[in-house]
Amino acid sequence: MRCLGLDLGSKTLGVAISDTTNCIASVYTTLYFDNEDYNSLILPLRDIINKENIDTLVLGLPKNMNNTLGERALITLDFKKMLEDEFNLEVIMEDERLTSVISNNVLIQADVSRKKRKKKVDGIAAVIILQGYLDKLR
Repeated sequence: MRCLGLDLGSKTLGVAISDTTNCIASVYTTLYFDNEDYNSLILPLRDIINKENIDTLVLGLPKNMNNTLGERALITLDFKKMLEDEFNLEVIMEDERLTSVISNNVLIQADVSRKKRKKKVDGIAAVIILQGYLDKLR
């Protein structure tokens, strides 16, 4: 079985997938949706979950730097509940503080243009979220 890492934004969902040994995370895709229409993510996620034999979802929790939960974190927790209800899978919350900053820095070091970085940052953030979880498993 495999794990899927998710980085929820207001218009995008970065998706990463583990290898079959649950050791390495890699970018899978970025899903786009209109103005916080999270329900529109259910069908493409269902397709990915079924196609890739996913048994665990790892969702980034955007805590504030002082460890409190802000508006985005509360929205993410609602999304977690929706995923659990829809897919009957375990959804693990993983602290995602600074993942976007790290993602941007990785892409800058790789000399990726600003325009291309914007399209790739969510997928890289999902990889960082998922890899953090996978590292804890070992």
